[in-house]
Amino acid sequence: MRSDANIAGPMTDPVPGPRTESMGADVSRETPSPMDDTPIGRAAQLAVEALGRAGEGLPRPEQTRVIVVANQKGGVGKTTTTVNLAASLALHGGRVLVIDLDPQGNASTALGIDHHAEVPSIYDVLVESKPLAEVVQPVPDVEGLFCAPATIDLAGAEIELVSLVARESRLQRAIQAYEQPLDYILIDCPPSLGLLTVNALVAGAEVLIPIQCEYYALEGLGQLLRNVDLVRGHLNPALHVSTILLTMYDGRTRLASQVAEEVRNHFGDEVLRTSIPRSVRISEAPSYGQTVLTYDPGSSGALSYLEAAREIALKGIGVSYDASQAHIGAQKDPSMVEGIQ
Repeated sequence: MRSDANIAGPMTDPVPGPRTESMGADVSRETPSPMDDTPIGRAAQLAVEALGRAGEGLPRPEQTRVIVVANQKGGVGKTTTTVNLAASLALHGGRVLVIDLDPQGNASTALGIDHHAEVPSIYDVLVESKPLAEVVQPVPDVEGLFCAPATIDLAGAEIELVSLVARESRLQRAIQAYEQPLDYILIDCPPSLGLLTVNALVAGAEVLIPIQCEYYALEGLGQLLRNVDLVRGHLNPALHVSTILLTMYDGRTRLASQVAEEVRNHFGDEVLRTSIPRSVRISEAPSYGQTVLTYDPGSSGALSYLEAAREIALKGIGVSYDASQAHIGAQKDPSMVEGIQ
């Protein structure tokens, strides 16, 4: 696979020069068509290669991995990370459920799931004790991907949960009662540390924290980590921070490399080698009700999420990630750039 093309993205790859292949018996297979010499042709080629790589599949976990995507700091890419990692894991052959716990319902929108007020949603599961199976919907265009949507009703759930029995573990009980086989459950949390986030932390075993490569990237993380410790000590002994994902990485700026190095020094092996670049394609995809994996499979953002999903899957079964096999080029390890002076 052409890693040089993936670094810059399909639209910036330089136009190749004249072809000089010999006109042998295999000319129809060896000589690219004129379309391959255009940006659109190359984008299509990258998309086919990316989806082909995803279709290789990955070892499935022995039991369902419940991953909580949390960071109370807004705008760090929680929802974007949740839906694109979920789509990537599904394209790798897994069965994946996204639980949208954010009242804004952005994850539901990005997955093309209808979530107006009358739609059965995760609110009904938490407050009305409706079975999770009755609100889960299959995601269009991505086989093996499902979503439990959020509606605006969820905005009042924080207050309504206060008076309910076992208010912190209602999501956990709903997941335990869900009988369909799943490899992964990804929970998209709201940008706060209220009862909705506590329900997610009680239900999950792993916490994935997206951290943007911007100034004040680590601001506020201390409170989240303290909450994780509190939940682990009192409600969920299995809970731990398993993954840190660097998002909005811009290799052209020195700030990004400094933040990446600081995060790696602080969290060590929990930080994925793969980082997610700042990408217009990633930002555009939700407006079409799609993840970047279906919106532009050949883009650097899509390829980065595919590699991040591969790394998470292999990490979960104790297999070390071979960075030499990644196809993201400079995106895969931003800490290798020049350090802080």
